[in-house]
Amino acid sequence: MKYLIVGLGNIGPEYAQTRHNIGFMVLDYLAHKFEAQFDVGRHAFVAEIKTKGRTFVLVKPTTYMNLSGKAIGHYLNSLKLPPEQMLVITDDIAIPFGKLRIRSKGSAGGHNGLKHIEQTLGHSNYPRLRFGVGDSFHKGKQVDYVLSNFSQDEQPELNTLIEKAADSVIAFGTIGLERTMNQYNTK
Repeated sequence: MKYLIVGLGNIGPEYAQTRHNIGFMVLDYLAHKFEAQFDVGRHAFVAEIKTKGRTFVLVKPTTYMNLSGKAIGHYLNSLKLPPEQMLVITDDIAIPFGKLRIRSKGSAGGHNGLKHIEQTLGHSNYPRLRFGVGDSFHKGKQVDYVLSNFSQDEQPELNTLIEKAADSVIAFGTIGLERTMNQYNTK
């Protein structure tokens, strides 16, 4: 069984540790844990890991956030996978820092990466892991907030949360979406 795991983010060292790049951070953790290397692919950096009889194709789009659907469309087609076998990992300001929400579908909620994915697929019926980054910003400063690094207060907990998100990715492929939601969605 094969799964497409897409971490949303922006390429470039200036974005590497920002809240908007949490999808990339989770995939980097998985690649490191399973000793996989990212290679340059079409519209993305791509790595493959295998565990528990499953193959996970890890994709970090190189198109910048607003055009993330290009990579997703390409890899869903080339791997011949339905959207149900894809999990998109993204930051979410509507969820408090430290909380994870896995859903089978949903709205873009103002997230430009998710908006482009919906435009590309023509629907919003695909699983996503929303990583809460909180909303500690002043009115009109949302972009500055998501493109800034996690705060010093958040840093101690960040690695544990990335590991938990990575574990939920593996669970998605091994125990299924419903059980993963029950196990990893936090209140």
